[in-house]
Amino acid sequence: MRLYVYYTVAEPELASVTRKVKAMQAGLSAAHAGLRCELLRRPERRPAGVTVMETYVGASLPDDFAGQLEAAAVGLPQPRHVERFELLI
Repeated sequence: MRLYVYYTVAEPELASVTRKVKAMQAGLSAAHAGLRCELLRRPERRPAGVTVMETYVGASLPDDFAGQLEAAAVGLPQPRHVERFELLI
């Protein structure tokens, strides 16, 4: 399973949000063996802010991982748009 979460952050808040997300991802990685996390940003600058994307990849994530992620993301920018994908073989 792969989860992609994207949202907009005001440029002045980006460093603070980055620290919070990295801490959240470290906690999730510790709780879920094999979880790989990334934090990306769209390179274009826009008046509304920076588009940020969190990615989560793991072969054996529990079905309720999206709910766990939502609970862990309290205090992060909202709304957070979550997309779930499966690998085609």
